[in-house]
Amino acid sequence: MSTLDAPVTALKGVGEALAIKLGRLSIERVSDLLFHLPLRYQDRTRLTPMGTLRAGQEAVIEGEVTANDVVKGRRRSLLVRLRDASGIVSLRFFHFAPAQQQQLHVGARVRAFGEARAGATGLELYHPEYSLMGHGPGGAETPIDEHFTPIYPTTEGLNQPRLRALVQQALGLLESEPEALPEVLPDALRRRFGLMGLHVSLALLHQPPPDADIDQLGAGQHPATRRLALEELLAHRLSLREVRQRIQQDGAPLLSAGRGLQARFLAQLPFALTGAQQRVLEEIVLDLARPAPMLRLVQGDVGSGKTVVAAMAALAALESHCQAAIMAPTEILAEQHYRSFQAWFEPLGVEVAWLAGKLKGKARLDAKAAIADGRARMVVGTHALFQGDVHFQRLGLAIIDEQHRFGVHQRLALREKGEAGGLTPHQLIMTATPIPRTLAMSAYADLDVSLIDELPPGRTPVKTVVVSDERRPEVVQRIERACGEGRQAYWVCTLIEESEALQCQAAEVTCEELTEALPELAIGLVHGRMKAAEKAAVMAAFKEGEVDLLVATTVIEVGVDVPNASLMVIENPERLGLSQLHQLRGRVGRGSTASFCVLLYPAPLSQSSRQRLGVMRETSDGFRIAEKDLELRGPGEVLGTRQTGLAQMKIADLERDADLLDSVSALAQALEGDANTAAVLIRRWLGDAAGRYGQV
Repeated sequence: MSTLDAPVTALKGVGEALAIKLGRLSIERVSDLLFHLPLRYQDRTRLTPMGTLRAGQEAVIEGEVTANDVVKGRRRSLLVRLRDASGIVSLRFFHFAPAQQQQLHVGARVRAFGEARAGATGLELYHPEYSLMGHGPGGAETPIDEHFTPIYPTTEGLNQPRLRALVQQALGLLESEPEALPEVLPDALRRRFGLMGLHVSLALLHQPPPDADIDQLGAGQHPATRRLALEELLAHRLSLREVRQRIQQDGAPLLSAGRGLQARFLAQLPFALTGAQQRVLEEIVLDLARPAPMLRLVQGDVGSGKTVVAAMAALAALESHCQAAIMAPTEILAEQHYRSFQAWFEPLGVEVAWLAGKLKGKARLDAKAAIADGRARMVVGTHALFQGDVHFQRLGLAIIDEQHRFGVHQRLALREKGEAGGLTPHQLIMTATPIPRTLAMSAYADLDVSLIDELPPGRTPVKTVVVSDERRPEVVQRIERACGEGRQAYWVCTLIEESEALQCQAAEVTCEELTEALPELAIGLVHGRMKAAEKAAVMAAFKEGEVDLLVATTVIEVGVDVPNASLMVIENPERLGLSQLHQLRGRVGRGSTASFCVLLYPAPLSQSSRQRLGVMRETSDGFRIAEKDLELRGPGEVLGTRQTGLAQMKIADLERDADLLDSVSALAQALEGDANTAAVLIRRWLGDAAGRYGQV
């Protein structure tokens, strides 16, 4: 094993304690140091005459100490006056030892680096880094730095000089054993895409020469950074392709189009399918008729009719004597799917089973037995579906709703449930959170994508207004008016400092205030800390029209369908991402009445919050909103932090490097069939995570 592949403890001066600190930065092997890039750089490559120094400027100065005093003020400090031919600057230390005062004696020659600030004695450098200059007979002058100085992301107890010294050791090892980190991209491909060499890129990023463009480096736009970002994105793409190939090597049940059951199902629907639903259904039917497992993502805006498409796909599995399962991220959504599928499928003679964490005792045992012996042909549930004690007789199709709430590992774990019969189930993944193209090309590169880009007729666009909290009484009056006319409304209380307890408390207080202000209305409350049965009872009463106003936390974000609700108020909307606001807004406008969404914000709003809420007012296009959300919040937030293996890029940034994705696709295509290169790249960039990807 080469030293670069060895644990960091192989480096000089790295013991267990330091290794633990490095581990917090995901630096476990020596080579990880090479890919731990600086956040920014300091220019210490030239001396700045003191007379030309300006406040706010970072600079290296050098001069002779002319005074050295301990000054008593509000805080005791050591003040050292430094002079060169052009002027005088002070160095000020609030923490100092007597030895330091002796070291910086009058007449000593000192070189210092820091940021100049206006102080009591003119320009001052607070706690600068400094060194004493050799002078006199035989005292050689210390040379000035030849490179920009890197500033690395670090952790408590690990300072910059220590981290720089470790990176220098790693660079030294790379120089002495270049073959330990091979350049795996063929020369022809590097020339075609205009890529710098790997070793040259790493050396430049850790030690940029004085003529490098420091702004370009800081912005991550330097060709050296772009080279590494491209290689990292390529490794992620190849790993997902490998997962896909591995799955598609497995046999899948051939599912017929299921025309008989589907025709009976369509006949009982009170509406016809839209053109977009029919097109996506045809794509699914073609996939299901192949002997390799389908891996398809269906994106459709809130209310575009994805569940009906999922039901049609499930009927194809049932007609081919297989079972189908649909998994949802929350009990509320899973329960709603259960009610829909029951109403649709039981008239067709299909038994529908329900499985969730809250199902206990005999009911749970009965459900598991019906799934295992095949009586339950359609199964609806939450995460409970992929627990070890749940066995299917013959699972032909796994449908996963709101994919971004599950990690890659979770959605792939469900496929193992069908492997008992020697076949891998087809997978249909649905999301109402439109995924920007850049994320689809990277996070979901293992999936084929279908788009339901048409809303059913009769849907009314929702008008969104942004209103300051000071106008709260007007908003309450508006609710009174709407409910007086026989319509229903939502009042959504958003997350407070990530605390569910506080969030539920806020919803309770709001509910009390609104009950007092609107005594003639029936007001219900739903939040995450209520028992599931209580929640279900309130939701059912709202759906039946017995509750006029529903006060809720964001638990109603997904899947609640009450066509008579035409007004929604969202408090503190600036706390939510745009995609989440769009999801919430999709709960109204499901009937034919004109619908409104009121974003009730506390004044004053920051510039970025104002900009984000403006996007909600201007457009109801889920894709535009998702692109904007990505731009403003970054990929980890948009996908939900559970999206493992994606938001944890070391160097690439999906937003900044979006323009590289077409080159990544072309490179992945060029490396088709080169398993060796793919394996090296995946190991280099994903390390042990690559193995975890492979197992799921």
